[in-house]
Amino acid sequence: MNKTVQSITDRIIARSKDSRAAYLAQMEDARSSEVSRKILSCGNLAHAFAACAVNEKEDLSGYKTVNLGIVTAYNDMLSAHKPFEDYPKNIREYAQKYHAVAQVASGVPAMCDGVTQGQKGMELSLLSRDTIALSTAIGLSHNMFDGTICLGICDKIVPGLLIGALRFGNLPMLFIPGGPMPSGITNDEKARIRQAFAEGKIDREELLKGESDSYHSAGTCTFYGTANSNQMLLEIMGLQLPGSSFVNPGTELRNLLNEYAVKVIAKNARERNDTALFKIMDEKVIVNGIVGLLATGGSTNHTLHIVAIAKAAGIIVNWDDFSDLSEVIPSITKVYPNGAADVNHFHASGGMAYVMKTLLDHEMLHEDVNTIVGKGLRKYTQEPKITNGEISYIEGPKETLNRTILRPVEEPFAAQGGITVMSGNIGRAIIKTSAVDQTNLSFQAPAIVFDEQEDLITAFKQDQLNKDFIAVLPFQGPKSNGMPELHKLTPTLTVLLKRGYKIALITDGRMSGASGKVPAAIHMSPEALDGSILSKITTGDQIIFDVTRKTANLVDFESINKREARHLKRANIGLGTELFANLRAGISTSETGASFLY
Repeated sequence: MNKTVQSITDRIIARSKDSRAAYLAQMEDARSSEVSRKILSCGNLAHAFAACAVNEKEDLSGYKTVNLGIVTAYNDMLSAHKPFEDYPKNIREYAQKYHAVAQVASGVPAMCDGVTQGQKGMELSLLSRDTIALSTAIGLSHNMFDGTICLGICDKIVPGLLIGALRFGNLPMLFIPGGPMPSGITNDEKARIRQAFAEGKIDREELLKGESDSYHSAGTCTFYGTANSNQMLLEIMGLQLPGSSFVNPGTELRNLLNEYAVKVIAKNARERNDTALFKIMDEKVIVNGIVGLLATGGSTNHTLHIVAIAKAAGIIVNWDDFSDLSEVIPSITKVYPNGAADVNHFHASGGMAYVMKTLLDHEMLHEDVNTIVGKGLRKYTQEPKITNGEISYIEGPKETLNRTILRPVEEPFAAQGGITVMSGNIGRAIIKTSAVDQTNLSFQAPAIVFDEQEDLITAFKQDQLNKDFIAVLPFQGPKSNGMPELHKLTPTLTVLLKRGYKIALITDGRMSGASGKVPAAIHMSPEALDGSILSKITTGDQIIFDVTRKTANLVDFESINKREARHLKRANIGLGTELFANLRAGISTSETGASFLY
């Protein structure tokens, strides 16, 4: 095993000793109840299966079969979740075929960050993760189920479902994905259209056509943002079928994989073996998830989500773990915004099977882990095929099929991972470096402070930003306004980079997996609302932004730190944001997962 990977795993195990032991004891106690619904009264049971078919009632009342609880994040406004519309009906039919019963335990909210980008609703996006976890727990609290099927793909939804399911970790669980939409216009063309609109070269009608040609059908958006990073994470953690993450909706392979997933979860629920979620989700699996994130240049949102997911399993992870792993984990993929390819191209080039093979071959992943399909991660280097109308697994690709998209560990795109930590006298932040040009990694420039991203866009349109500068956006943290993504800034800042200016961003807000070429120190902690130095920076203050040294420092820190902290007064009302005031006030720091659950 790679010495650094093993060392970091060992320190996480040591750090988590007490909290992990408490979690495992809780799960073992829950597991000892055997079939949970045996403790339900006749009245409880009658209510629970009143709408079931006669044979299902007989099976459930006589404890003859297992009951699978479906937690669904379906809505048909999310293109990625539209395929889930018929999943419960299909899953019930598959369950009967494999001697099980399936019921929808609950539906959970599912926001589309693409719809709320730059809008007031984005202030609820991160908060929705923990709300989903609570909704998942409520659905499973009926104590009727022997296994859990989670239907979710996008942004905060997968982490929320997983956090909630981990409180029922005594049960086996798996995710069934919907798959990405077919490829639309190229990502380079999409970026060109957005930048042309930002410069005023095209009108809104042309922009909308370009966006519609890109996001054009049911399925997950095809760039490598948080939604597809979620799919990578679930597969490398062994919580989704091998090779199932990036199979398009409505295809024969997709449908057969869905059926195979039900077959697997029914078997796991009957056998009550080491496929229980708490038996899978351990420190090694968490480290595997971080390694996958770094190797593929995934979404920066997972520096929040993995921390929160781990904590739900009694495992304590911090940003130093990400940063230290990044020193030894190479960047081996180029998928937009890190390159021109989309996830369909990535999947065709070898996809997750090859990613895991090359990482396993170089001992950068823990192979000796439990998964939903049994012991050992090497099973995930296989890929599914259709044989006589059924799924069979064969050996996956031994070589990458496109070296511009996917490379072996020994010949990476970069020697280090795509996500790292920046520290300095401003605080600690996350930066995604996999798409940043080498010429923009280190420079000194004056700060320009903006209260909102719209203020920066206005200044750009007024030709006030044609110069080197570091945009500082404080009061965008979790306590302040729910930590919205600031992805709306990307086209504007990219235009300034193309004009030859040295540009960077510092904020306590988020930019997800789509920060692209802009050097962006995000999730800055402590956040401005806590009176940190970030709240004291004013326009003109000189900042040294040095990605190579992983630092962001104010030149005149001592005098700036003597200033009174600025307090930005926000109404925080509208579109229901006022309902979440108490949750914002009680949320943890970015580095501890930005959660109101812990």
